[in-house]
Amino acid sequence: MEIMGASLRICVDDLETAVPFYERLAGGRALRFERGGVQVAAIGSFLLMSGPEAELEILRKVTATIAVKDVDEAHQVLTGLGARILAGPVQTPGGRNLLAMHPDGSVFEYVDQRG
Repeated sequence: MEIMGASLRICVDDLETAVPFYERLAGGRALRFERGGVQVAAIGSFLLMSGPEAELEILRKVTATIAVKDVDEAHQVLTGLGARILAGPVQTPGGRNLLAMHPDGSVFEYVDQRG
């Protein structure tokens, strides 16, 4: 499994206030989308999320988003190493993803950009 990068997941109260800071910090423009009532802005290595507290409570449990070349391959490697797949793989606006709990209890989202 090839890991291509990682994004830090940050829950914010006000996305409109937070985005300009992170755009200046990362030196790029935000790519925005919505998923399940949560507004998301991807800026460099930062993934800002804002929305209903019930949704954010779940999202806060995910340590980071890991970009991989192929989610299906990640699924095989993770299960072979003893990780538990919590959800996916499923199609998302940015590609496919899955949620996995590592043997130490930490939860990560794995994503690819395959359609």
